[in-house]
Amino acid sequence: MPKNKKTEWQLGDPAISVVSDQFCNPYPMDLMVKRKFQNFSKDNYQVYDPSGNLLLQIDGQAWGFNHKRVMRDPAGFTILTMRQKGLTLKNKWEVHGGESKEREDLLFTVQQSQAVSLKTSVDVFLAENNNVKKSNTCDFHASGGYSNISFKVFKSDALIAGVTHKFTWGSFCKGKYNFRVSVNPEVDYAFIIALLVMVDDNENWC
Repeated sequence: MPKNKKTEWQLGDPAISVVSDQFCNPYPMDLMVKRKFQNFSKDNYQVYDPSGNLLLQIDGQAWGFNHKRVMRDPAGFTILTMRQKGLTLKNKWEVHGGESKEREDLLFTVQQSQAVSLKTSVDVFLAENNNVKKSNTCDFHASGGYSNISFKVFKSDALIAGVTHKFTWGSFCKGKYNFRVSVNPEVDYAFIIALLVMVDDNENWC
């Protein structure tokens, strides 16, 4: 984060590239994320820009332990794979580039900030800071409220993205609902979307 006391990541700040430089844009991005349940065990997310162009798609299991999700580009090429790490005191995900499981392809780890929490609060550790058990210093932090899945993402004290979710019974009964995602300039939007998916999958972390 820049040394001056700013509250938001801005144009001119260093690029935050977690997944790839190709997902960092020099302007703010407003994205629409649509989640739709296909059946009891499977669902998918689709990410669109304001013009309605498909940018990313994520599929996988909607329920269960040790499940995974795969992020692909519009052509179906695998970008990254998210895997939940079974039953742990603090729910944890590992994210690898492509379809890999190898340690050298680890991009980042997402973990609950506290074992017991009634609101969204997760820490993100980049691969070079992967000794989560001994390190108390995360690279990013996401925090939100008690009543929905809306949350904000920070790098140190700087806001880098925000996620807004408005629950309606109509969309819930249809098996689908939407998120609005605001990504600050030079911030990797694929990383923010992956974080959203993992937080949403674990909305009942407690």
